[in-house]
Amino acid sequence: MANILIVDDEKEIVDLVALYLQNSGHHPIPFYDPVPALESDLGAVDLAILDVMMPGINGFQFCSELRKQELSFPIIMLTAKDTDNDKINGLMLGADDYVVKPFNPLELVARVTAQLRRAKSYSTTAPAEAVIDINGLTVNEQAHTCRLYGADIDLTPTEFSILALLAKNLGKVISSEEIFESVWGEKFMDSNNTVMVHIQKLRKKLGDVDKKKKFIQTVWGVGYKIEG
Repeated sequence: MANILIVDDEKEIVDLVALYLQNSGHHPIPFYDPVPALESDLGAVDLAILDVMMPGINGFQFCSELRKQELSFPIIMLTAKDTDNDKINGLMLGADDYVVKPFNPLELVARVTAQLRRAKSYSTTAPAEAVIDINGLTVNEQAHTCRLYGADIDLTPTEFSILALLAKNLGKVISSEEIFESVWGEKFMDSNNTVMVHIQKLRKKLGDVDKKKKFIQTVWGVGYKIEG
């Protein structure tokens, strides 16, 4: 059972999502107002579902504040607009996935399950072994840690999964389609910018430590790779 935060000013949507999550064995934490939701105790939350368009504090601001507080649980955004701008904004601010309204509640539950599975894998402790060391960038897939020149890099479960996939395939070009289907476990769509946005976020975090070195290289028209 996971604690799922649901924040949407449309009561019908919150109640519907809460019902489906409860029937799936989860514990929904519903809020119809983003302000008290952000002021609540979020330490026990395992995943958040946030509507984009909300009064007072919109979903983008809410998502950004969660990441500023270094809360790394998965975030799924609900958006009424099927536009790249909304999706990219959410992903750049730290969201892990998005669902366009109107949506099938069963699809949302499936996405929740996938994100929780990835987060559980990310947080599972294991012996510190099988470390990949690439010119000062160390990726430990078992311990789910990433360090650059001895400094810890704070990655979300999704970001770590992408980095680990590239690191394990050192020197090999991995296409956006391969990355998406491996990490998200869904069929890749041609118009999907999700991988590109997460690569940008990864580069920014790695660049915060050493701006002169670009570990993730783009092979135009093919995909991405990390050179040894």
